[in-house]
Amino acid sequence: MDIKQCNTLEEARIAIDAVDKELVTLIATRNEYIKQIAHFKNSVEEVKAEDRISEVINNVREQAISLDLSPNLVNDLYVRMIDEMVESEISEFKNAQRF
Repeated sequence: MDIKQCNTLEEARIAIDAVDKELVTLIATRNEYIKQIAHFKNSVEEVKAEDRISEVINNVREQAISLDLSPNLVNDLYVRMIDEMVESEISEFKNAQRF
């Protein structure tokens, strides 16, 4: 990680705003890949992919620990994000089946 040393509150807030913008863009990008994945699956149960979800959660928890970040925080964020994205993927899957 390349963290800039900020000298003022305003400078730190500007840096945080930039990170937030990047985070939202990355989440949107992830969601677009999730929608693509829906086209490779054959059932709603396959869309839910419980084993894959566990793998992703374990991976991000390990990464959080390696970055000295709370694995519980990352876990909770990812569980919420994945729950929403699975719903998006299910919708995409059902729409793809109509055509």
